[in-house]
Amino acid sequence: MSGTHIIALTIAAVACAIDLRTRRIPNLLTFGAAAAAMVFHAIAGGWSGVGLAAGGWLAGVAMLALPYALGGMGAGDVKLLAALGAWLGAVDVAWAGAYAAVAAGGMAIVVGLVTGYLPQAIRNVGLVLTSWRVIGLRPIPELTLAASRGPRLAYAAPILVGTAARLWLQ
Repeated sequence: MSGTHIIALTIAAVACAIDLRTRRIPNLLTFGAAAAAMVFHAIAGGWSGVGLAAGGWLAGVAMLALPYALGGMGAGDVKLLAALGAWLGAVDVAWAGAYAAVAAGGMAIVVGLVTGYLPQAIRNVGLVLTSWRVIGLRPIPELTLAASRGPRLAYAAPILVGTAARLWLQ
């Protein structure tokens, strides 16, 4: 495992611990990590290093921009995946994001079962999909993160799992 991998895992672990405790991921961590990655890659690889970091950052943003725009997650999660992308590059962050989505699905099912919210969550997914088919892809105000009464998931935890899975399976 390379030094950049260890740094990315550390950033994800710190963000996870903070998100689990506060349900927020600080800008200092996400923007600081992204800026540090840009500087590191610029020094280590020149302009191609900057390109790797910028491409990874953009890929991280792109992966979670739509769920954020639809009200399904917080901005901190988007910024975290972007910061990890700046350290890992576009390909690795794409895989980490995909693994994170799978981990988040499993986590949502477990939380839904434990809290008794799973039947309502399934109904909500059906409502969202039907609404999107009928009126198009847009937020459903009563089901956004801000308005939902369901259990909140700290998405930094699946991001940590997804990042670890990508680096382990690489």
